[in-house]
Amino acid sequence: MSDNAPSTSKSGNNFVRNMIAEQIERGDHVGEVVTRFPPEPNGFLHIGHAKSICLNFGLAEHFGGRCRLRFDDTNPEKEEQAFIDSIQEDVHWLGFDWDGHVRFTSDYFDTLYEYALHLIENGDAYVDELTSEQAREYRGDWNTPGTNSPYRDRTPEENLAAFEKMRAGEFGEGQASLRAKIDMAAGNMNLRDPVIYRIRHASHHQTGDQWCIYPSYDFAHGQSDAIEGVTHSICTLEFEDHRPLYDWFIEHLPVPARPVQTEFGRLNLNYTVTSKRKLKRLIDENVVDGWDDPRMPTLAGIRRRGYTPASIRNFCETIGVARTDGVVDAAMLEHAIRDDLNNNAPRAMCVLDGLKIVITNYPEDDVEQLVAAGHPNRDDLGERTLPFTREILIEKEDFREEANKKYKRLVLGKRVRLRNAYVIEATDVVKNDAGEIVEVHCTYDPDTLGDNPADGIKPKGVIHWVSASHGKKATVRQYDRLFAAEHPGRGDRDMLDDLNPDSLTVYDNCVIEPDLATVEPEYRVQFERIGYFVADRHDHAPGKPVFNRIVPLRDTWAKIEANG
Repeated sequence: MSDNAPSTSKSGNNFVRNMIAEQIERGDHVGEVVTRFPPEPNGFLHIGHAKSICLNFGLAEHFGGRCRLRFDDTNPEKEEQAFIDSIQEDVHWLGFDWDGHVRFTSDYFDTLYEYALHLIENGDAYVDELTSEQAREYRGDWNTPGTNSPYRDRTPEENLAAFEKMRAGEFGEGQASLRAKIDMAAGNMNLRDPVIYRIRHASHHQTGDQWCIYPSYDFAHGQSDAIEGVTHSICTLEFEDHRPLYDWFIEHLPVPARPVQTEFGRLNLNYTVTSKRKLKRLIDENVVDGWDDPRMPTLAGIRRRGYTPASIRNFCETIGVARTDGVVDAAMLEHAIRDDLNNNAPRAMCVLDGLKIVITNYPEDDVEQLVAAGHPNRDDLGERTLPFTREILIEKEDFREEANKKYKRLVLGKRVRLRNAYVIEATDVVKNDAGEIVEVHCTYDPDTLGDNPADGIKPKGVIHWVSASHGKKATVRQYDRLFAAEHPGRGDRDMLDDLNPDSLTVYDNCVIEPDLATVEPEYRVQFERIGYFVADRHDHAPGKPVFNRIVPLRDTWAKIEANG
């Protein structure tokens, strides 16, 4: 199956796509549609970023335009090359490619500095030497207008000299900042003389020690868009109140283009946290094993869990793009991958917790190579061979000495069909000194390969199995949702109090079909009757198979909530 298969679903509403189509039809937009994806390189991308990636790159694809990848690297203390590398890998994994080379806001530091000088010379910016505490006091609040800083009326010449001192490193951190001169009484707090340059005596991953002053996101964002010729700057809804400031800078600077910002509702999933601070806490407190732990909502974690790019893209298309924030049920994401894998994942058998079955009337040294379909509806996925031997393994939970009529598995004196094989009947059990069943003796009907018994008595059910001598040992990790609460940490609760104690169960002595031991990492498969699994992209190796559960065959959480 193709990991990078594009989404074909058009069921989701996308107001941004509709808006651009209408602009083109009216003649309000002429020429290429140019978008950008501008992540901060201070962490790994998560499922919320996937929506932004699909939107920005998807718009460019839809309208035959271009999408840039630009790193907003204006906070050198928090940025790492590892994050830059992972973000590029995530974008490519989702099946997108950016226009031209990778861009960085730091590419434009010289130009942004010249823009800052332009504002100062025109009387639209000033160097402020209020302390951070004083600045907060002067700023006011939602009910109180701000107060002008005593440094606000410096002349352009004084401000140019002070700004040069900032650049030369003659101020310590927090001793001075460059602020736009807008309106300290504005109802929009973002317009109350926002800081556009601050001092950071920190080495930058791209520019080294060339700078000790760095532009703010609000200052750098729109100007970088303009420099790159972006036509549509698509942001999440929290930037709506920043749009007047975005426009103010565009109007007051000699930028080469006039991009327009549009906001959309971000993706929030229930049973999930996406705050970088909270995700880092999960790592720091050893709740998970890193940014790519399969229980994490990071794209690296989701990929390692076994989700496909096509399922993520189809999920983002299905939920649509709205003007307001909302919470999406995690079951929709799980449905997207389940739907993909139901159609595309080969089938195989795995026994998690084995119980030995001895078929007493089967020749002791015989090995019969049974043939089974790779997929029930996909001839192109071929066939697989299943070694059938006198001793096989089934799940312990698939056998009982006694059971009522609702139990459709193996019971003493009753028949059951082995998946893709024969009908067997349990005749006896062997127990250890503790009274535990360690072996079940059965007989098989050699005429039931594909047929029911001649006496017309049908078996009670179908169970999976693996040859005890030819199956291969494997480690299987049963992953589930990390949180048991729909809204982790809501109110005064600590999010760690809402952890799901069953988010990971490890089975170290599983047995799988022999061919599965040699598959490549990230090979996805349905273990029949158990769920969908993937060969771990890091830990799986020939001779040491490791599989992660992606999702169960059905939505088990719906039952939990219904009974809760």
